[in-house]
Amino acid sequence: MWRQPRVRLWGVAGVAALGFLIALEIAARRYGLPGPITNQAREVIFAPKSGFLLYAGMALMMVVLTWRQRFIAAAAAIGIDVAFLVVRWAGDAKMTGGHPFGNGALWVLLGYAVIAVTRRTGRERVLLLKGVGLALLLVAGRKTGDTWLLITSKTRPAVLDQYVATADHALGNPSWLVGRIVTATGPIGFNFLDIVYGQLAVAAVIVALYQLRNVAVERRFPGHHLVRTFLVIGLLGPAIYMIFPVVGPIFAYGTGAQHWATVSLWSETPPSEHWAVADLWPETPPPINTPHHMPFDEITPRNCMPSLHTAWATAIFIHSRTGPRLLRFAGTFWLIATLCATLGFGYHYGADLIAGVVFTLTIEAALRSLDRGWDRSGIQLVACGATVFAALLVSYRYLPLEMAKHPWVFGPLFMLVTTSVVHGYVRTNALWKPRTAPARQPESQPEPV
Repeated sequence: MWRQPRVRLWGVAGVAALGFLIALEIAARRYGLPGPITNQAREVIFAPKSGFLLYAGMALMMVVLTWRQRFIAAAAAIGIDVAFLVVRWAGDAKMTGGHPFGNGALWVLLGYAVIAVTRRTGRERVLLLKGVGLALLLVAGRKTGDTWLLITSKTRPAVLDQYVATADHALGNPSWLVGRIVTATGPIGFNFLDIVYGQLAVAAVIVALYQLRNVAVERRFPGHHLVRTFLVIGLLGPAIYMIFPVVGPIFAYGTGAQHWATVSLWSETPPSEHWAVADLWPETPPPINTPHHMPFDEITPRNCMPSLHTAWATAIFIHSRTGPRLLRFAGTFWLIATLCATLGFGYHYGADLIAGVVFTLTIEAALRSLDRGWDRSGIQLVACGATVFAALLVSYRYLPLEMAKHPWVFGPLFMLVTTSVVHGYVRTNALWKPRTAPARQPESQPEPV
């Protein structure tokens, strides 16, 4: 079994992922904070940071189980959470910053990892380990992202917000416009968008569950699905943060998260107003001046360029297109709501969103080409997307003043090149569809727990 190329590939990927997590753990320890491994291990006992994500991960793992096994797993997770809740209530334990549920889902995931090793053999073991591995990778991705954001704030003392804000004049300063709209909606509009913004991974799991609905019958995962794109975006995106550090308009040109303190249900971000250029967001767009590097605090993440929330929402939208009408509607809603939140909260400039869309389409094209085999159309699409993405970053850095002074030239130009990548992806994907391989027949029935 271990001589098969795909099994070896999964083994190498697993070792690489473990090595990456260990490296991030060491990096976090250098700054006196726990890393992703420690934070994940704590959630076996302590209140988890995201109970919804843990249950979403468990649901993702259950695609490899029979319906009877799914009911048993869900009941076990809920029972464990109830037991934890009773113990915490009896011991008057605090759950600061955590959810009162989610431990049970993590216990079930770890339990099925043990079952895969001790009670499964051959392809059934590999299938169950893949299910558990995907779920744990999705959950660990959240912890890894938190550590990455810490590293960006500690290692990039200067940010490039003035460059992006100047370039954003060519796009009409959309963050200032949408920011005023969201501010006008008050606590209802803000908290509604905040829920959508914060549960993006759960939306991804819903789409992924539809894509993986036949795994239990076919006894294999499809060659390409949303979870792969989601994880690759999260892996590559922070590397761009290190190259192009940006904190966002609400921090660089506003009062930071304090702007939402009166309407947010759970915002506890430290103040950052004294680091800002001026208190301009969202009422007054910044003046057009020669941009410079600017220092910022060691707390606020440099996580704007590109907008990964836009990238993930775009991926959800793309993968929901093959589903039923309700799923397509949900994918469209999540994309629009995420775009409104990223701009309206002041977390991103319009330039970040354009880069995020191109970033996603390039990754999606590369993963699809990897699955079906590289051909001329796939190579051209990936090369085009990578070139446009690099050109966007270079333009934001070295041509922002020219963009701001000639908005009627550069604004349509950037929309045109972004549209060209979208059109290229749609056209190439249409060419690939007839060549999709038919589904394999079921190979064997799952073994009992």
